[in-house]
Amino acid sequence: MGIWSTTTLKSLIVPGGILLLGVAVLVHSGLLTLPLPALSFLYYCVLAGGMLLAWRFHSSRTFFALATLFLAQQAITLFEAGPAAPGTPGWTALCAAAVLVPMNFVVIALAEERGFTVSGAAPIALFLFTQSVIVTVLCRAGEAAPSLPPRVHHASPTASLPDYAWIALATAGVFLLVRFLLTRKPGDSALLWSLAAFSLSLCFVGTLRISTAYWAAATCILTVSIIENSYLLAYHDELTALPSRRAFNHALLRLQAPYSIAVADIDHFKRFNDTYGHDTGDQVLRLVAAQMARLSGGGHAYRCGGEEFAILFPGQTVPEVVAHLEQLRTRVEAAEFRVRGGERRQAARGPDRRKERVRGRARAGHAIRRLVQDKAPAPMSVTISIGVAASTAETSRPDFVLEAADKALYRAKANGRNRVETAAGTRRRTREKAAGIA
Repeated sequence: MGIWSTTTLKSLIVPGGILLLGVAVLVHSGLLTLPLPALSFLYYCVLAGGMLLAWRFHSSRTFFALATLFLAQQAITLFEAGPAAPGTPGWTALCAAAVLVPMNFVVIALAEERGFTVSGAAPIALFLFTQSVIVTVLCRAGEAAPSLPPRVHHASPTASLPDYAWIALATAGVFLLVRFLLTRKPGDSALLWSLAAFSLSLCFVGTLRISTAYWAAATCILTVSIIENSYLLAYHDELTALPSRRAFNHALLRLQAPYSIAVADIDHFKRFNDTYGHDTGDQVLRLVAAQMARLSGGGHAYRCGGEEFAILFPGQTVPEVVAHLEQLRTRVEAAEFRVRGGERRQAARGPDRRKERVRGRARAGHAIRRLVQDKAPAPMSVTISIGVAASTAETSRPDFVLEAADKALYRAKANGRNRVETAAGTRRRTREKAAGIA
């Protein structure tokens, strides 16, 4: 799957980019007619709701991102930032926020999600508190300094930040974009779009209504990311990143004839787990899921549990999808992998292992020489069996079609595995070669 695939772009833009675009259109088209007190009330409601949701769903990273925005907004408001002259407390608060917020967002993006434990939350909380104290001291020092003669300057609805502030914002934005492309997680996308909304709020800090609207957008984007992340956890399998059984059941309710359903099962998967361990089993599942994600012909793959996958082909009949399923089967068979760590059953257990440790250093030296001489494990492959069925004029209910696909899968297993069987019983001849234990 390419870095800039349609799915990736959709995950990047929705919902954060769409939300920010909507706020920008409302603000600059004149459609947003709410007075400043109402916008401020909306901002605080979104902030409080986001923090409550973050606490309820144990999302400490989002909670501290919201706290970062709140502290920055309070510092700018407290010291009356706006179209202020350089050297004033308001200007100091504005520049500090422009540097510290992107820096904090980068730190939060790199931090592991540990919930609200003392060991996990205390360092970040202390980090934010220290920053707040430093900014307050710097701004108070500016208030105590001798006042300079007033400068004549034209008030502007936008603020002209120093170059280092724009560099900090741009660098953090690029980092968060790269981070999202690597992780594809809603939290990283939300941090990116929230930072963009925060930057716009600084640009229009001289116009309180516009600035407050962008502050509200920044907090709303982070709040919505909690809901988006919860949706992904509920409807996507964490190991393979494919849609889960719940998403499959919901998709069945939306099917309309004609359609086809295929059921795929990894051959001898239990033997992989028993021989090489569950880590290798997970490796096999990810390998097969990666090929499922590249399925052609308009098919949508789901992991329904264990080593079983389901594929939906809306609007297609069995003759139209068999070629695509054969292509999937051959790609899975051709994909090789290496077992990490060798067979776990070869190691001695229990009392035998304890006896090995007391047989002297000569034995240990021999074992080391064997390890040096051992070759890398040979590549292995895995195969899948597939059963497929389609809706008919007599049988259009998804549960009946799914049952027919299951029967075709059992027939594929009984006929030698690594093959595609249709509900009508037409067998597809396949190569019998399968490396390893597949």
